[in-house]
Amino acid sequence: MSYAINVVPLHLQIRYMTKIMKSYLLRFFSFILLVGASALTMAQDLLAEQAPMDRQMARIDSVVLNRLIMAEQYEYPADDLYPEWSNDYAHKYTNVTLPDSLVIDLTGFCMPTENTKVNDIFGYRPRRRRVHYGLDIKVERGDTIRAAFDGKVRYCSYQRRGYGHYVVIRHPNGLETLYAHLTSKLVAENEVVRAGDPIGLGGNTGRSTGPHLHFETRLLGKALDPALFFDFPNQDVTGDSYLYTKPKKKVYDPSDPDTYYKVRSGDSLSRIAARKGTSVKQLCKLNGITTQTTLRVGQVLRLY
Repeated sequence: MSYAINVVPLHLQIRYMTKIMKSYLLRFFSFILLVGASALTMAQDLLAEQAPMDRQMARIDSVVLNRLIMAEQYEYPADDLYPEWSNDYAHKYTNVTLPDSLVIDLTGFCMPTENTKVNDIFGYRPRRRRVHYGLDIKVERGDTIRAAFDGKVRYCSYQRRGYGHYVVIRHPNGLETLYAHLTSKLVAENEVVRAGDPIGLGGNTGRSTGPHLHFETRLLGKALDPALFFDFPNQDVTGDSYLYTKPKKKVYDPSDPDTYYKVRSGDSLSRIAARKGTSVKQLCKLNGITTQTTLRVGQVLRLY
């Protein structure tokens, strides 16, 4: 018995193997494409999920940074302007030079009181022979007195014959504000406050003839008229900012110790004139007094 062996021609074998290889390669690349598409979809999904997180983290970072900056400002308000931070005095600064000009930011303000009646204004009082360093605003006992700007409480004290209960706050815009004749103080020294925070209750303590808020604004100890910044009758500030310019000529400044002098115990006209380099005649003429006038301790005399 003989068997016939069918031999597949070589070219048919090659064609068959090629077809098989193409089939496997097609399946392989289809798998790769499928895996790649799935990976791309997953990556896109991850990126889509990550984007809001990134934006949220960016917002958080921005908030944290702003808080750090604000904390620094409130910890040392106007640190580049003032020579020191002291809880030992209200507004006595030595060896300081006022800037030639300074833009004082008035945004973010709060009126210290909702009352609009101004009982007394800023300036020298010839009849009383004394200087009034601020504005007197009519308030009732117990009315809430609020911080005018963000800042930090620098000084709290009581003067029986002066301010009564009072608070001094330093602000990042360079101003220091003073609130006097309070019934009580609601803040403590070195406490950070925000504009509008209650800092005291209106009253009639100290040298006062009726309930009112005595309100001062000072720059490096120099008293500036609060009406330059605050319009109490209209419950607003005078603008978004105020440009302070240092006077080029000598002016009669009520807060300048070279212009006015507060009488102390043991003083006489001749002693004051000799100490300040003026004359008794000049002192009498400027202040409407005579050599026979009895000086009172605390009385303010105009020198020039």
